[in-house]
Amino acid sequence: MRAPGDILLVACYELGHQPLAVAWPAAFLERAGYHPAMMDVSVEPVDGQKLQRARVIAISVPMHSALRLGLEVAARARAVNPGAHICFFGLYASLNADFLFAHGVDSVIGGEAETPLLSLVEALERGDPAPPPAVARPGRPAAPHLKRLDFPVPSRAGLPSIKKYAHLERDGRMELVAYAEASRGCLHHCKHCPIPPVYGGRFFAVPREVVLADVRQQIEAGARHVTFGDPDFLNGPTHALAVARALHAEWPDVTFDVTAKVEHLLRHRAHLPELAQAGCLFIVSAAESLSATVLANLDKGHTRADIATALEATRQAGITLRPTWVAFTPWTTLDDHRAWLDFLAAEALIDAVDPVQYGLRLLVPPGSLLLECAALHPHLGPLEQETLSYRWTHPDPRMDALQVETAQAVGQAVEASEDAPAIFDRVRALAAAAAGAHAPGAVAAGMGKGRKRPPRLTEAWFC
Repeated sequence: MRAPGDILLVACYELGHQPLAVAWPAAFLERAGYHPAMMDVSVEPVDGQKLQRARVIAISVPMHSALRLGLEVAARARAVNPGAHICFFGLYASLNADFLFAHGVDSVIGGEAETPLLSLVEALERGDPAPPPAVARPGRPAAPHLKRLDFPVPSRAGLPSIKKYAHLERDGRMELVAYAEASRGCLHHCKHCPIPPVYGGRFFAVPREVVLADVRQQIEAGARHVTFGDPDFLNGPTHALAVARALHAEWPDVTFDVTAKVEHLLRHRAHLPELAQAGCLFIVSAAESLSATVLANLDKGHTRADIATALEATRQAGITLRPTWVAFTPWTTLDDHRAWLDFLAAEALIDAVDPVQYGLRLLVPPGSLLLECAALHPHLGPLEQETLSYRWTHPDPRMDALQVETAQAVGQAVEASEDAPAIFDRVRALAAAAAGAHAPGAVAAGMGKGRKRPPRLTEAWFC
């Protein structure tokens, strides 16, 4: 088990960044004397030889898209290497454990997965048939592992170059991007998020020196910008600010972006100017909707007025706010949808919203807290195996039809590299047509291609 390649760590998709979700397990395994191989099928072809060589194949599934891709990798691995132990780990492993076991997966690990994964490898090396604690096996469920870890510096040497991943686009130039996490888990319980069912309101800070060491190795590889992928960078504001200050002190020309809840942006508004001074270019925030009904059903903890205030606060601090949205939910009316598009135009957010979001439909995976939401039950259908999510139907058939039409139109436009304002105009025209109304005036005519765009990553937000 200790020969190079006996253990294979597979990344499937991590929002276009070099996969930390396998770099950290690799570091834990290497510290214990193992020599894992790594593979990222989002940027490189599946290596059949690596699959055949491995005795343990651990597939990282922190996202829904990664889960679906991971199942394809597992099927191929089982075909070429039937004796290998296949383990899925990450947020979507826990949520889909029963489905994974039904499709030939040997073990599943959720939560802070690195220590249980190491224990699993050690047990397999000893020939011990009993699964270690926090490792679920068929017929033997296990709760997610929620204990603080002794973090090593992530091991990235076996991964593809960061040149293959998302870049920062700003002022007409492209820059390489590092990816780091200063914390894991989240304090909050937003019902549509995959984190609360696994972490239950807990989060774990990564030691500042480990975060900086990870950033350092990526800057040495050419990165000039850092994405902090914490579910919420401001869950622990004292820790977050210390990391930002240390980053700026060591690399004053390196910029960064973070993700934070609207309510945290308001609660910690006084710190926004300091974040900007330290190099924060933009903040991603899950606004999700302007509808009071939708926000209440998702338990978001903010209002439409709060979103407007957060926009004002970030703009005053000199930081771009890039809000993300769930355009279609069972409670979003056609009037809500059109009002939201009007809001994006009025607030000059068209360049700050990735077009893919215009057609996004609320995802309800197994284990989601939404399944406990009484307001969803009248709309809820069966679990669809092909999508690994529960089907739901909108009470207004126009909305389901509009979602399909919008997603298709956006997909085609993005594929054709159309400009964001032109895509927005098409989306707003579709919504107006669904309501039997005339399309509003086009915004594209007033937004020339030579306009100054806010900073963004080249990988569109997705799930």
